[in-house]
Amino acid sequence: MPTASAELYEQLLTLLQGITPRVMALPPDAVDLDITGALKFFGKDPYGLAQLVRLRTLALYGVQTTAAAAGSRMLAAMAAATTPPGTTTVIGPDAYEVAAFLRPQPVSALYGVGPATAKKLSRYGLTTIGDLADAPSLTVQRILGAQAGRMLHARAHGIDDRPVIPQAAPRSTAAEYRFARDELDPASHRRALLGLAGQLGGRLRGEGQICQSLTLSVRYADRTTSSRSRTLAEPTDHSPALTATAYGLYDALGLQRARVRAIALRADGLLPAERVVRQLTFDPSDDKARRIEAAADRARARFGDDVVKPAALAAPRRH
Repeated sequence: MPTASAELYEQLLTLLQGITPRVMALPPDAVDLDITGALKFFGKDPYGLAQLVRLRTLALYGVQTTAAAAGSRMLAAMAAATTPPGTTTVIGPDAYEVAAFLRPQPVSALYGVGPATAKKLSRYGLTTIGDLADAPSLTVQRILGAQAGRMLHARAHGIDDRPVIPQAAPRSTAAEYRFARDELDPASHRRALLGLAGQLGGRLRGEGQICQSLTLSVRYADRTTSSRSRTLAEPTDHSPALTATAYGLYDALGLQRARVRAIALRADGLLPAERVVRQLTFDPSDDKARRIEAAADRARARFGDDVVKPAALAAPRRH
């Protein structure tokens, strides 16, 4: 489906759950479905069911979707990537049909093969998925390591056992700062970002959540908006990490004397904090910063949000 707003995406997920309960959200604009039971319920083949889904999304929401059906998540995703917008591709279960689809494609198109892996395989003459499938499994394992070699060699033959796990779209939370007047000063912009990152971090920690990415939106005096998103190195609720990412997004916009009316920061892909393992560090300053952060959170919970704040956000003294 084309990139949709969060609200529209949720509505489309609800529609798809009326087709099959096994719906795996892949925001911002994709979804995996297990249609095994739906085929029998609706009395249709995969192409017919895909057409039914496309018809409903178009009729109810005016959205043209691109669909692909295959015997595994990997094949369906790869087929969708090569399907023209607004059309449907079906790869049948026949081994010859699967091979005809996979073998001519570059090895970089195979799920799990990144640029570094593709470059390493190409040094051994394995440039297509067919080359990888024809190579002995032990040879591929020597090149890539035992686990990765076995997995990618199996995928080159169309084997992917990952199930479609029902999963809702990850939640998000946002904060916005509106300037009293259109603001030109980059230092004021960065102070706003510092406050927004701290606000989001406190909210996430209070709710036992962490985020996987940040989105910065800047609205200008002429009412136009610029946005940038970035995936975090690791999911976090740590305000300094959120602030550093927010600054990086701001710098990436390359604003030159822009008259800014408002700045918004959104934490995306929220997950329960207990589900994620934090990378250990030997930097004592990081542990100290987290202890200070926890103490500040307790103080704010007891005495109010303004009792503890970064010095850069403190009101200037009057003389």
